[in-house]
Amino acid sequence: MRKVLIMEDEDSIRSFVVINLRRAGYDVMEARSGEEALELLKDNPDTRVALMDIMLPGIDGFEVCRRVRATNSRIGIIMLTARSQEMDKVTGLMTGADDYVTKPFSPAELTARVDALFRRSGGEDPTSTGEIRQPPFLMNTRNRTLEKNGERVKLTQVEYSIMRYFMENPGKALSREDILDRVWGRDYFGDLKIVDVNIRRLRLKIEDNVQNPLYITTVWGFGYKWGF
Repeated sequence: MRKVLIMEDEDSIRSFVVINLRRAGYDVMEARSGEEALELLKDNPDTRVALMDIMLPGIDGFEVCRRVRATNSRIGIIMLTARSQEMDKVTGLMTGADDYVTKPFSPAELTARVDALFRRSGGEDPTSTGEIRQPPFLMNTRNRTLEKNGERVKLTQVEYSIMRYFMENPGKALSREDILDRVWGRDYFGDLKIVDVNIRRLRLKIEDNVQNPLYITTVWGFGYKWGF
């Protein structure tokens, strides 16, 4: 089932999103607050994508995102914000969001973002049953999991896609544009900043020393390299 949650307290915006996503074939659930969103997600664990407004009464979008990510790494999360400040976008991504959309947004843009996340959350390459072993890492491409020294590393679907791209291209310098096209798709509307923030988030999870990364190294002025 193509189940999506929209968490937005402004009725006009929420209705606009619901109408357009239903036209695109999604089963849409509505939440007017963070508390309501958390209850709906608890009762509907098969929800694949959630759109979360940042500015809400009570629990804001950042906190909802943190709580969801504490127990669910597979759901795709898109932050909705009326703000244009760069810090809000970075904060949303660092709390676990996969993408952000700044209001006002077009129906085509929003649907494209949801479609892309929905595809990833459903599991790409369903016929793949192999493993990628690069000690101390082991990736299971069937279960879409990553282990480091035998311990599971909890990744979002976007983080998994980036890690797989790296591990399939050891020692190769990958540009930010390459990573954006591979993970978010060629029709992605956003900017390259989202790549940098997700790399920062990944380093926090896999590096022994974030200040001196060993596995994901920066190729200055170009992109990143998986350091094997």
